[in-house]
Amino acid sequence: MTKLPVFKNKNLFDQAFTHRSFLNETKEDVSSNERLEFLGDSIISFVISKLLFTKYPKYNEGILTNMRSLLVNTKSLADIARELNFGKYLKLSKGEEESKGRQNQSLLADCFEGFIGALFQDSGIEVTQDFIKDVFLTRIEALENERSFKDPKSLLQEYVQSKKQSSPQYKVMSEHGPAHSKTFTMGVFIGNKLFGQGQGKSKQEAEEDAALKALQKLKTPKTP
Repeated sequence: MTKLPVFKNKNLFDQAFTHRSFLNETKEDVSSNERLEFLGDSIISFVISKLLFTKYPKYNEGILTNMRSLLVNTKSLADIARELNFGKYLKLSKGEEESKGRQNQSLLADCFEGFIGALFQDSGIEVTQDFIKDVFLTRIEALENERSFKDPKSLLQEYVQSKKQSSPQYKVMSEHGPAHSKTFTMGVFIGNKLFGQGQGKSKQEAEEDAALKALQKLKTPKTP
């Protein structure tokens, strides 16, 4: 497992894992990780874009965009956070704790972004780039080996068309969080049957996650 970098400023490390709900139940003078998330999101996108651009000079914009989307979506970031055992560091309200917030996909993805933002603030871009490359390397290699760079929605559409079924329909199941940081849950329906639900920071990302869940349920050969 990748070793976490040592922070010079422990307060930044703690802030990266402080969920906004925790602020309502503490007398500590602390800030949530939301601003660090904003910074980390941009840094991850930049580093992965640069890495893919350099590593695959023959791939066109469409392939690079789809690869980046598969690498930096909520599910992927949450999976990395789980592998790094980030859940144990989270500072949550009692309510979030009781609702299994330490396993929540969206919260884990957010804290990974917050961690990257904090690492950049603490140690600069070179250390941050090296860490991002380290944790994403096996995922990039897996995508390359699969040679399946289409997004899950396109793969699901192709699958249902091959089965002569009606096109997938996506519906909002729920949304929560403040206006600037909403989490959407989308459901994908084929006919009138729900085949998958997904979460994301945008409806598009949640739809892709739902499509991936549907592909896994259908056990299609090209499931990412």
